[in-house]
Amino acid sequence: MKIEILLEAEQELTEAIAYYEETEPGLGVRLKEEVRAAIQWISHNSEIPRLRPNGYQQVNLKVFRYYVPYFIWNDTIWILAVAHGSRRPEYWSDRKKRIG
Repeated sequence: MKIEILLEAEQELTEAIAYYEETEPGLGVRLKEEVRAAIQWISHNSEIPRLRPNGYQQVNLKVFRYYVPYFIWNDTIWILAVAHGSRRPEYWSDRKKRIG
Protein backbone atom coordinates (compact mmCIF):
# COMPACT_ATOMS: atom_id res chain seq x y z
CA MET A 1 0.00 0.00 0.00
CA LYS A 2 1.20 3.51 -0.82
CA ILE A 3 1.69 6.16 1.90
CA GLU A 4 0.86 9.84 1.43
CA ILE A 5 1.78 12.38 4.10
CA LEU A 6 -0.25 15.56 3.99
CA LEU A 7 1.74 18.77 3.76
CA GLU A 8 0.25 19.96 7.06
CA ALA A 9 1.52 16.81 8.79
CA GLU A 10 5.02 17.40 7.39
CA GLN A 11 4.88 21.01 8.61
CA GLU A 12 3.77 19.93 12.08
CA LEU A 13 6.67 17.51 12.26
CA THR A 14 9.15 20.14 11.07
CA GLU A 15 7.92 22.63 13.69
CA ALA A 16 8.04 20.03 16.48
CA ILE A 17 11.57 18.99 15.48
CA ALA A 18 12.72 22.62 15.57
CA TYR A 19 11.14 23.14 18.99
CA TYR A 20 12.78 20.06 20.50
CA GLU A 21 16.14 20.84 18.91
CA GLU A 22 16.04 24.28 20.58
CA THR A 23 15.15 22.65 23.88
CA GLU A 24 17.93 20.06 23.71
CA PRO A 25 20.18 19.35 20.72
CA GLY A 26 19.46 15.89 19.35
CA LEU A 27 15.98 15.66 20.83
CA GLY A 28 14.32 16.83 17.62
CA VAL A 29 16.23 14.18 15.68
CA ARG A 30 14.91 11.55 18.09
CA LEU A 31 11.35 12.79 17.50
CA LYS A 32 11.84 12.62 13.74
CA GLU A 33 13.18 9.07 14.00
CA GLU A 34 10.28 7.99 16.18
CA VAL A 35 7.70 9.46 13.79
CA ARG A 36 9.39 7.81 10.81
CA ALA A 37 9.42 4.48 12.69
CA ALA A 38 5.70 4.88 13.47
CA ILE A 39 4.92 5.55 9.82
CA GLN A 40 6.97 2.52 8.81
CA TRP A 41 5.04 0.42 11.34
CA ILE A 42 1.75 1.76 9.96
CA SER A 43 2.81 0.79 6.44
CA HIS A 44 3.13 -2.86 7.54
CA ASN A 45 0.37 -3.00 10.17
CA SER A 46 -2.24 -0.45 9.09
CA GLU A 47 -5.22 -2.66 9.98
CA ILE A 48 -4.17 -3.35 13.59
CA PRO A 49 -5.12 -0.08 15.37
CA ARG A 50 -8.82 0.16 16.09
CA LEU A 51 -11.03 2.28 13.87
CA ARG A 52 -12.05 5.41 15.76
CA PRO A 53 -15.57 6.92 15.62
CA ASN A 54 -14.55 9.56 13.05
CA GLY A 55 -13.26 6.88 10.66
CA TYR A 56 -9.53 7.11 11.29
CA GLN A 57 -6.88 5.08 13.06
CA GLN A 58 -3.88 6.27 15.01
CA VAL A 59 -0.54 5.20 16.39
CA ASN A 60 0.82 6.75 19.56
CA LEU A 61 4.52 7.44 19.80
CA LYS A 62 6.31 5.65 22.61
CA VAL A 63 8.61 8.41 23.93
CA PHE A 64 7.03 11.68 22.83
CA ARG A 65 3.44 12.72 23.56
CA TYR A 66 2.48 12.72 19.90
CA TYR A 67 0.34 10.48 17.76
CA VAL A 68 -0.01 9.87 14.04
CA PRO A 69 -3.63 9.71 12.82
CA TYR A 70 -4.28 8.16 9.42
CA PHE A 71 -6.94 6.59 7.28
CA ILE A 72 -6.96 4.27 4.30
CA TRP A 73 -8.56 5.36 1.04
CA ASN A 74 -8.16 3.74 -2.39
CA ASP A 75 -5.15 1.58 -1.45
CA THR A 76 -3.36 4.59 0.06
CA ILE A 77 -2.56 5.27 3.69
CA TRP A 78 -3.07 8.99 4.28
CA ILE A 79 -1.11 10.45 7.21
CA LEU A 80 -3.32 13.28 8.44
CA ALA A 81 -1.18 14.86 11.16
CA VAL A 82 1.66 14.60 13.62
CA ALA A 83 -0.39 15.74 16.60
CA HIS A 84 0.51 16.45 20.21
CA GLY A 85 -1.50 14.24 22.54
CA SER A 86 -2.72 16.98 24.86
CA ARG A 87 -3.35 19.89 22.51
CA ARG A 88 -6.50 20.65 20.53
CA PRO A 89 -8.02 17.18 20.13
CA GLU A 90 -8.76 16.22 16.52
CA TYR A 91 -8.05 19.73 15.16
CA TRP A 92 -6.91 17.99 11.98
CA SER A 93 -10.17 16.05 11.37
CA ASP A 94 -11.29 18.33 8.50
CA ARG A 95 -8.23 17.21 6.52
CA LYS A 96 -9.81 13.80 6.02
CA LYS A 97 -12.82 15.36 4.27
CA ARG A 98 -10.58 16.86 1.59
CA ILE A 99 -9.31 13.41 0.61
CA GLY A 100 -12.23 11.07 0.74
